[in-house]
Amino acid sequence: MERNDAAGDRGHDNTPNAFERFVDAAIQRVSRAPFFGVILVALALWAASKPLWSTTTKWELALHTGSAVLSLLLLVLLQNAGRRSEESSQEKLNVLAEALADLMDHHARDSEELRASVERLREAVGLEERH
Repeated sequence: MERNDAAGDRGHDNTPNAFERFVDAAIQRVSRAPFFGVILVALALWAASKPLWSTTTKWELALHTGSAVLSLLLLVLLQNAGRRSEESSQEKLNVLAEALADLMDHHARDSEELRASVERLREAVGLEERH
């Protein structure tokens, strides 16, 4: 029986790099109420700055450009955090599946059907990495 050690290192370094640490810190800040307050203040300042702009078009373009850039940056941060969270959850599921397969294997001595289930479960461990 081939054993797929889910608890072992799957070739991933579990130590977060500088970008991942930055993402974690940024997500902690932008997902809280104070960040929403900062955005509201920025919008109020933008609205109050209308007389300082030579045309309404430039005034609106400033908002659209700033919001597009901010949206893109937040999207990248959220995608990175979501991907890492999904990978972490999948790794936990793999460890649970491997432990269940070990338990089933221990009790499968007399049941061919249970042995087949153990094999299918072991084949499923790490499936996300093969697709």
